[in-house]
Amino acid sequence: MADRTPRTLYRKLVDTHTVAALDAEHVLLYADLHIMNEYTSPQAFAGLAAQARGVAAPAQNLAVVDHIIPTHAESPRVIRDPASALQARNLARNCGQHGIPLFDTNDPLQGIEHVIAPEHGMIRPGMVVLCGDSHTTTYGAFGALGFGIGTSEVEHVLATQTLVYRVAGEMRIRVDGALPAGTSAKDLILHIIGCISAQGARGYVVEFAGTAIVALSIEARMTLCNMAVEAGARGALVAPDAAAIDYVLQRAADIDTAMAHRARADWQALHSDAEASFAKDLVFDASAIAPYVTWGTSPDQAVPIDACVPRPDELDDPLARAAAQRALDYVGIEAGASLAGLPVQRVLSVLHQRAH
Repeated sequence: MADRTPRTLYRKLVDTHTVAALDAEHVLLYADLHIMNEYTSPQAFAGLAAQARGVAAPAQNLAVVDHIIPTHAESPRVIRDPASALQARNLARNCGQHGIPLFDTNDPLQGIEHVIAPEHGMIRPGMVVLCGDSHTTTYGAFGALGFGIGTSEVEHVLATQTLVYRVAGEMRIRVDGALPAGTSAKDLILHIIGCISAQGARGYVVEFAGTAIVALSIEARMTLCNMAVEAGARGALVAPDAAAIDYVLQRAADIDTAMAHRARADWQALHSDAEASFAKDLVFDASAIAPYVTWGTSPDQAVPIDACVPRPDELDDPLARAAAQRALDYVGIEAGASLAGLPVQRVLSVLHQRAH
């Protein structure tokens, strides 16, 4: 008799990609797609070479020159930093040797890895996608389980297309209501991180649900899932709805009409069962969220734009108090200062330190 135990979307994705159960906490997880960049792949390829191993499934790997792209306007683009240029050359050599597709420095499809993969229809509901970058959680916007891996794990995936994976806890964050005008998904996730802390989702894969999430654009859901890692999450998911499925089908040139009908039916079934339980279940009201600004050095050091910078001596937690004081000293803002009207000298992205 089939097991009818209610399951979360996360558990369904893990179960369908489990090659073998290794112990009570670990499984051997199959990866549909592995994305690499110039930073976390060189040592992995060196490890393969040292053991005379090849790449198990080159077509299910993709490489992008990403973090080292210069911002100056120049065509063709030239990476002038010697160390960065060497990284790009090494990536091209390794991909050429193993037959791995590469979006190189001047490839017209080159861009931020977490953006170009969805834009070209490579990320699809139900997939497991790995990458040597923590913000791989972005792909959860499509109902795909994406997460970052380390260099030794990159080597294992290249050699076997699998990963020894410790199963995560399950958390649901439900957001209902409507975001006020002028408030974005970035404000929403900063509000959530501010409430639960930068470690509040540590050890969990978070499923975002609720009417406010459904109302978000696909790009906004990508922002939400991307920044879930800033709360310590090991993954983030949004159950794929018609909007997400349409986004994928409009970009996946290899899916014909007949395949699209079957895919739509399968993808629409990707959701948590009604009776599925979560270890943590949190609820937020979207209508109460204002535009947010981070005042310190951590994404949980954020307040609404009409608020004042917290005073460290008013914080109960001694660790938070010390962290707040260090942040204020570093940023050069006075405790209790109003954020409205505060001059901005520099903007530091917590999403992806990269500009075109």
